[in-house]
Amino acid sequence: MSDIDLALRERFGLPAFHPWQREAIDELLEGRQKVVVIAPTGGGKSLCYQLPAAVLEGTSIVISPLIALMEDQVRALTQRGVAATYLASTLGPEELKRREGEIFEDRYQLVYVAPERLESPWLVERLAGLQPPLLAIDEAHCISQWGHDFRPSYLRLGEVIERMQPPRVIACTATATPIVRREIQERLGLGSDRSAVILRGFSRPNLHLAVVESDSSTERRKLMLGALRSALGGPESPQGGAIVYAATRRNTEKLADVLAKEGWRVAAYHAGLSAPVREEVNRRFADRSLDVVVATNAFGMGIDRADIRTVVHAQAPGSVEAYYQEVGRAGRDGQPAHGLLLTSSGDLGLRRRLIGFSGGRDPGSVPDSEHVQQQWRLFLDLMRYVEAGSCRHDFILRYFGDEQETLGGCGHCDVCERLEDRGEEGAARCASEDEALTVRKALAGVARNQGRAGLTAVSEMLHGTDNERLRRLGLTDLTTHGLLKDHPKAWVLALLRRLITAGLVDLTTSEFPIPYLTPLGIATMKDEEPVRVLVPSPDAGRAKTAKKERRRSERALPDNVDPSLFERLRSTRLDIARAKGVPAYVICHDRTLLEIAAYKPTSIEALADIFGMGPARIENYGEPFLETVNAHAP
Repeated sequence: MSDIDLALRERFGLPAFHPWQREAIDELLEGRQKVVVIAPTGGGKSLCYQLPAAVLEGTSIVISPLIALMEDQVRALTQRGVAATYLASTLGPEELKRREGEIFEDRYQLVYVAPERLESPWLVERLAGLQPPLLAIDEAHCISQWGHDFRPSYLRLGEVIERMQPPRVIACTATATPIVRREIQERLGLGSDRSAVILRGFSRPNLHLAVVESDSSTERRKLMLGALRSALGGPESPQGGAIVYAATRRNTEKLADVLAKEGWRVAAYHAGLSAPVREEVNRRFADRSLDVVVATNAFGMGIDRADIRTVVHAQAPGSVEAYYQEVGRAGRDGQPAHGLLLTSSGDLGLRRRLIGFSGGRDPGSVPDSEHVQQQWRLFLDLMRYVEAGSCRHDFILRYFGDEQETLGGCGHCDVCERLEDRGEEGAARCASEDEALTVRKALAGVARNQGRAGLTAVSEMLHGTDNERLRRLGLTDLTTHGLLKDHPKAWVLALLRRLITAGLVDLTTSEFPIPYLTPLGIATMKDEEPVRVLVPSPDAGRAKTAKKERRRSERALPDNVDPSLFERLRSTRLDIARAKGVPAYVICHDRTLLEIAAYKPTSIEALADIFGMGPARIENYGEPFLETVNAHAP
């Protein structure tokens, strides 16, 4: 047994590595020694630097922006017999001086440091004098000005690495698109030719993802309450925990009050609360005396609770990266969990305002227009996820560049279920002439608005609403008034949202955002550019609350399906699910088994053509299904 296997069992109490963890550690200790690890929150990234630090001679340095996470990890490492400490602003002067003295006497194997403290040249020089064998950078995406969580204190880390000259460097993050990964490598001096990139673990098939678009606050509130009851049971004896995310501090307080009145043990969490109050909420949620936390994005980093059964976003977050990091806190124990994203047309204006106000990054500073535009683009990526016409899991995996784990359809997100109900293949339709004309009418309405009113009023104008407010704004006198009168107001509003995500319409960053045409929108309206936007489905803009009338398994089997083979495949799936300890739908959906029973693939190549059999599923479950097909009598 190797030293690292022994350390894994004796120091960390774990029986085996995830394959990607072993790959990262091998690269760090014996390979290129410069590693970038991208794996989801709770996936085990910290082991990739903690274990090497435990077996290397000397003091390794870990840079982390999360003080609560530092405290938790130092406590856990100390209990395992690994000498560790941390330096952060929460320590008093005397305690800080004492710890620094012990660090410089080589008493520790791991030292956690907040990035802000490394702005002190004195501290960097003293740490460099320790000749650290390993430097780890956690939350490495914070270095990227193109990411969702940029922090200026990270910009000096390239200089810190240059000064310390550690032989091994590992940068870890839970969320990094390809462009962010490249920036991490460049800013830390980890060129693509000199560092290994380990990208694994983003596939979370136990997580049921769903999105509901509704402009009814009452409806969204009912859906939130329903999601909690469905996932946890009643507030009297809940089975697990839940997080509800809101975009503003005020809304966290309002929603927490709503849930408290329903009997839930709940607390609000946001940056406006005092540090002791936030720490108390963290502690109570971790020890299960709180069942639900309603929070802004300030909550979540380093949460040590595996039984979170649902994460509800009451408002849209700022990016796909932020969303997947937050929703990924559900179901870390591998058991079924749910993520529900609730959106409304108001989210666009709200996010535009939030981005505009924070665009200067520092209070009172002038907004950085490039940063504002980048944050807006990231939000529009999330809106494209909201409107996705194919599997939500595969959308996210491709967004992060994790093609190895694509599922070919998870079979149980809301989009896969909708395609299953309709028998669709999910192929994109081309905009018809009528649809193109509808889009151009909507664009004309935005153009005619000329800064008078916001998105909702423009949708009402196009629908043909005639009321005092629209008359006062002069919208009822426009030639575009009633151009889309044959469509419901909710549908028109959904169309305008889609035009924003497609880049044809944008919103001002003022307190009350106003829609206007982009250059592409102007060209499309004038028919100088083709319409590359599909109009929403007829029920867009309305809450989708109807349940399925019956399951797929209750339907008559298609004529080309071998009923006997289909039942054998179902038995095979059940055997695999029991062996893995997961629900059957995580292995694959009935639709996949129906196609296998119809086409009877006998090779891995043929299996790859079956709906739902992506690379990860083929690698994990392909052989048993092929054996079942081959053993079935013709």
